[in-house]
Amino acid sequence: MKSVGDKFPKFNKPAVLANNQIGDISSNDHKEGGKWMVMFWYPKDFTFICPTEIVEFNNNHSKFTALNAELYGASTDTEEVHLAWRNNDPKLAGLTFPLISDTSKCLSKKLGILQPGAVAYRVTFIVDPEGIIQWVNANNDGTGRNVAEVLRALEATQNPGLTGCNWEPGQATL
Repeated sequence: MKSVGDKFPKFNKPAVLANNQIGDISSNDHKEGGKWMVMFWYPKDFTFICPTEIVEFNNNHSKFTALNAELYGASTDTEEVHLAWRNNDPKLAGLTFPLISDTSKCLSKKLGILQPGAVAYRVTFIVDPEGIIQWVNANNDGTGRNVAEVLRALEATQNPGLTGCNWEPGQATL
């Protein structure tokens, strides 16, 4: 699995955008704006844990934006399946960030997060504006992630100071 200090692989992938249109997202999009990238991978559309995470990321999207970060969800499902899921689940209808499709599985393979069953593990990457991975978190399929912790980790990685154990935004650094 790609880890801290590794360069995030280049990609250009179809996605369902916030306006429910299908478009492309590339590895240069966040870099061109001098932004961070938070990309969270989930195993599959039309499942049980995945929508709870996607909704919680959406509830906090403005916080990611305030921290100068582009937020992307991603799975190996097609963009048409992403769109159908959004259109059939009222909780997902108002998503404000893209859902990326990796049907070729080439990005998930390059990241080292493709399961033997050909779906991605539940993994979150925080990538700096230069395209270097600064934080990675992986969960098993049955364990949802904590979006508040992803936000805390994003702010900690952006902090120029040393953030000790249990550091919270606004606290002094070491």
